[in-house]
Amino acid sequence: MVLTTTGDTQAIAASSAWGKNKTRRRVSSFSKVPAAPPPPAGQNLRLVLSATNPPPKLKNMNLATTGDTRAIAASSARGKNKTRRRVSSFSKVPAAPPPPAGQNLRLSLRFFDMMHPWLMNTEQNRRKFLGTAAVTAAFTIVPRHVLGGPGVVAPSDKITLAHIGTGTEGLREMLPLLSVPDIQIVAVCDPNLSAVGYRDWSAAGLLNQIRKAIGKADWSAGWSAGQDVVPGGRAAAKDIVETFYAGQRPGDKFKGCAAYADFRELLDKEKDVNAVKIMTPDHLHGVISIACMKKGKHVIVHKPLANRLKEARAVIETARATGVATHFMPWDSNGSMAQVMAWIKDGSIGSLREIHNWTNRPVWPQYATLPTGNPPVPPGFDWDLWLGPEAERPYHPDYTHMVFRGWYDFGGGSMADMGHYSLWSVFRALDLGAPSSVDPMLSHHCIFNDNVAATVKNDFSFPTASAVRFKYPAKGERPALDLIWYDGGMRPPTPEELDEDRRELPIEGMLFVGDKGKILSGFHVDNPRLIPERKMSGSMSGPAAPAAPASRQPRAPGEISPGLRQWIACCRGGAQSPGSFLEAGPLSDAVNLYAVALRSRQRIVFDAGNALIANSAAADRYLSREYRKGWEIA
Repeated sequence: MVLTTTGDTQAIAASSAWGKNKTRRRVSSFSKVPAAPPPPAGQNLRLVLSATNPPPKLKNMNLATTGDTRAIAASSARGKNKTRRRVSSFSKVPAAPPPPAGQNLRLSLRFFDMMHPWLMNTEQNRRKFLGTAAVTAAFTIVPRHVLGGPGVVAPSDKITLAHIGTGTEGLREMLPLLSVPDIQIVAVCDPNLSAVGYRDWSAAGLLNQIRKAIGKADWSAGWSAGQDVVPGGRAAAKDIVETFYAGQRPGDKFKGCAAYADFRELLDKEKDVNAVKIMTPDHLHGVISIACMKKGKHVIVHKPLANRLKEARAVIETARATGVATHFMPWDSNGSMAQVMAWIKDGSIGSLREIHNWTNRPVWPQYATLPTGNPPVPPGFDWDLWLGPEAERPYHPDYTHMVFRGWYDFGGGSMADMGHYSLWSVFRALDLGAPSSVDPMLSHHCIFNDNVAATVKNDFSFPTASAVRFKYPAKGERPALDLIWYDGGMRPPTPEELDEDRRELPIEGMLFVGDKGKILSGFHVDNPRLIPERKMSGSMSGPAAPAAPASRQPRAPGEISPGLRQWIACCRGGAQSPGSFLEAGPLSDAVNLYAVALRSRQRIVFDAGNALIANSAAADRYLSREYRKGWEIA
């Protein structure tokens, strides 16, 4: 039986060969309860097959997927007396979750029916059949791209994706997906309709990127000549998607790109969406990711997973429970620890004691006082949706575009912005779990109150500069070590080894300190070197480190990162990639504890098993948030 799903996944037209004479009849329907894209493991389905005088008289079959989605146990009612038999197996080639809407499937059924004349023509056959107490059925699903030849991605095989978050960074990250043959963007979502009030790293950089990507030199988000505003908003995103597909992929049957303000409405209406990419401000990452995964959607999200520790842990557990394909974008930018680990293992620096990682972030305004004034909410901007789970407050542009990450409520600070890029591979190579304590050192802000100097009690925004020390206990053969994170232009003291080389520390970088030596590298662990330079002579004992991580090399148009390629394979039934949510727990904990320590302005002792701050109830409350009504995570 060859099945072809329709756009809404509520019906399948199919032809089948039944009986001894292979008479072909039309199967009228394939319905699912509830009507939805193919569900995750554990959800019940109902398969209804009908035909004219169908031998065998197959009426209906109830299916229930198992945990790994590779087998389905099912019971069926067949024949005049509705005798129930057990279907023994459901196998798929290749092994994969149920495919997306529009994909062609091949369903092969092999069974014996007790009411079929040729089977029941003798008492011996009847007794033999009843003795089996089972009906054998073999199912094989063959994706259409297998049937269509190598290099062919049929429209029915594309991963239909909704892009949630279309600010400046959202648009910038959406552009590479447009040329990926395996992905079709079918919906965009953002609380902001129009390109009003956006800020960016340059006046026309993003605009020129968009024009080049869609092949339209006069494109503008301002919708009229001369309005070269900074692009952003769901209207611009919708236009970019439709313009690109119309010009660059005219052969695809593309029905247009839907646009929504509320991701919840998108999930309710866009039943055929297989996956989402989340590019919202940090405070929305967790609630949207969890909602999408519970709907069975595969998820890509930018850093952080969430800007609260407990919410980030809930994201990871939801990913584990649902089994959907997940990809945490900063994995694509992490460097290799191969050379560093080789030097550590061969004793070149002795026992590792400290890791120092520093960045020049923030490179956006940090506000040491709360915004004042009551500017109007821009037309087309749903401020309530933008706030999401956070407490209500008056609108102000200094909370939103580009600067949200500087506020504890809406962002994760400089470590959430950059630490995911540099430290993930470090955490994995050294098997760092949860820190036992976190000790913050941070700048403060002073003002005059009636001509009297005063220090601002700031529990609402990240400091301009900080250094935060994480203490990690010994594990296995690895000794206890400290990780020190620096931002705002702060760096560790210049090592005496660099004095010998007459060099200074770079603006951004990483330093591994052992009791017998040091390794200095770039921020992404790129180009690691033993210092002083004389130690490099004859010391390349381990595998040579590349000048830059392979995933950071320039890619040709349409070429995607290894992490995204693995995520696509996972969506089709492959294994989770090293960049899945499941691998990000310890780093996510560290990033959120950084924020807790800075916000509480004190050393914190972390009880990882119970997810609490053991030495401060005041600090402990920052591990989670108080959700507004309607935004709670179940």
